Parts: sequence; structure tokens; C-alpha cells
Amino acid sequence: MSDVPTGSISHRMKIRLLLIMVIGIIALFVMTLASLSLGTVNYSLSTVIDSLINVFNNGVTTGIDRTIFNLRLPRVLATFGVGAGLAVAGIVFQAIVRNPLVDPYMTGVSSGAGLGATLYMVFFSSTVAISYYTMPVFAFAFAVLAFMITFLISKVSGNSNISFVLAGVITAMGFSAVTTILMLTNEQHTHGILGFLYGSFSSISWNTAAIIVIPVLIVSFLFIIYSRTFNVILLGREQSMELGVNYDRFRIVAMLVASFLTAICVAFVGIIGFVGLIVPHLARMMLGGDHRLLFLASMVLGALLLSSADILVKEVINFIGVSIPIGSITTLVGIPFFVLIMKKRGKGYV
Repeated sequence: MSDVPTGSISHRMKIRLLLIMVIGIIALFVMTLASLSLGTVNYSLSTVIDSLINVFNNGVTTGIDRTIFNLRLPRVLATFGVGAGLAVAGIVFQAIVRNPLVDPYMTGVSSGAGLGATLYMVFFSSTVAISYYTMPVFAFAFAVLAFMITFLISKVSGNSNISFVLAGVITAMGFSAVTTILMLTNEQHTHGILGFLYGSFSSISWNTAAIIVIPVLIVSFLFIIYSRTFNVILLGREQSMELGVNYDRFRIVAMLVASFLTAICVAFVGIIGFVGLIVPHLARMMLGGDHRLLFLASMVLGALLLSSADILVKEVINFIGVSIPIGSITTLVGIPFFVLIMKKRGKGYV
């Protein structure tokens, strides 16, 4: 990651960012209307608009209102939030680890969340007293635990960028192994476990959408405030210290916050891979390596990518009558993109 931008943003890049934001927001509006229209029962665009106007004026009064406003709209907002959150977390980890092939899940966070959800399904899902929010709490707690283990292994192994990546891989393998054992020895829960491991937005409510979207917005804008510091961090430890940045403390805090952001994203909807890898690279291809531009663009691009995948999931369900996890869609898109990144990396890309 050379040619680190530390000066002022060029007028050309400002215009390019403005175009991305304007076009992206318009596209998100179109995606919203499309998502509200599509589902088990498809509604016309006029029906969707009439329903939203009716809800605004009179509240939820019809079955169509309940479907569009209480079921589909929270799902749309959740896809926006998770897409933006994972994209921002991807940028942070790629900057901190200084490796363009790193994504949020290489910290072991996703495997930790998967094990937490699995433990809940196996040991607690039959308990009536357990609330709907218990499984996300389990997933979140084990996601944070996985990151802490990754961090501790990395610290005792030299605290280098390579040791952090390797520690994340080791942690993920360990948590995944335990998840596999639990799944194979509790076959009655296999379907539910697999559903979480590949992600789904089918159970989103207004409460869960708020729990996802609000922290994502707060954390993302916090990173935007420190975007110039991320540019400095890319210069390395010595130069960062010379420029007044506490290199080690900033890296630790940034990784903790990014892991918290990832854990929030996966706790309710499950594991959705490759978003945190694909979107930062798309943003860099358009805008270069300046984090003052990357964070905003990635939020919009991440929301677009995941909402598009969710629409595709709905269409597949209507076409073949079988529900497929959204993570399988993002993975199928992500694999060839990952190969392309590796190819470009070999030629000195980024």
C-alpha cells in the first residue's frame, strides 16, 4: 500500500466521490422500492408507494401495510447497515494489517459468532424462557472472545501484521472445528446452524434493524473522523510516531472497534463473507487509497452490494421455491473477485 495520501484531496477525487455518493444514494432508493415490492407475494410499485403513504398518514392499517412496513422495510435497512458495516470494518483491517487480502473475518470474529449461535441452538433453543435476543447475544459474546484470543496469540507471537493474520486463521480454524463437531453430533439442529453460518435476513424486525444500523452509523462516522490518521498509519510505525500518532494504541483501539462492528453485523443475520474484502477494493479502484474518501464510498457500495444480493435471494426463492442463504450469493461473487485481487496483487496492485 504505497503512495499513501497525506496532503489535500484533489478536486478531481472530490468530484468522483460526489458522483459515487449521489449515484449510490439514488441506486439505494431504487433498491429500497424493489426490495419492498419483491417477496413471497410481489406488489406493484404503485401499491408499495400507496402503502407507505397510508402508513405515514394513518399508521399500519392493512395486511399489505404490515408486510411492507413491518417485515420488508426493516429487512432493507438491515441489509444497508450490515453491508456498510462490513465494508467499513474491511477497510480498517486492511489498513491496520497493511494487507489488501484481509477482511473482517480473518480475525476469527465470524467463526466465534458461528460457535456462539451453535451453542445456543444446541443447548438453549428448546428453553421457552429464552428470548429472541439471546442467540445474538451468544453470537456477539463469542465473536468478541474470538477476537481477544486472536489478539493475545498475535501479541505473544511478536505482534506483527503477519502474526495477527496467522493468529486469526488459527482461531477461526479452532472455533470452526468445535462448531462442526457440535453440528454433526446434534443433527436436529443442522439446518438452523447452517442457516446462521451462511447468513439470512428473514427474521429482521424494527428492533433488530435499529440494533444493527445505529451502531454501524456511529462507528462508521467515528472512523471517518479519524480517516486522516489511517492514512498516516500506512506509513509505518516510525513515521507515524514522528507525526504524532500513537501507532500501537491506535492499531489496538481500531481493531477492537472494527471487531465490535463486525460482531454487531453478524450477531442477528449470521455470517456473510467477502463483503469486507470486495467493497474496499472497489472503492480503491474508483478513488485511490485515501481513507478520507474510502470510508464514505464504501458505506454506500457495501449497502448496494448486500441489498442487491438480498434481492437476488428473493428472486431465487420465487423461482425455485427454496430459501438460500445470502452468504452463499456473496461467496459466489467473492471467490472470482478474490482471484482477481490476487492476480493484480502479483503485479503490484495497491
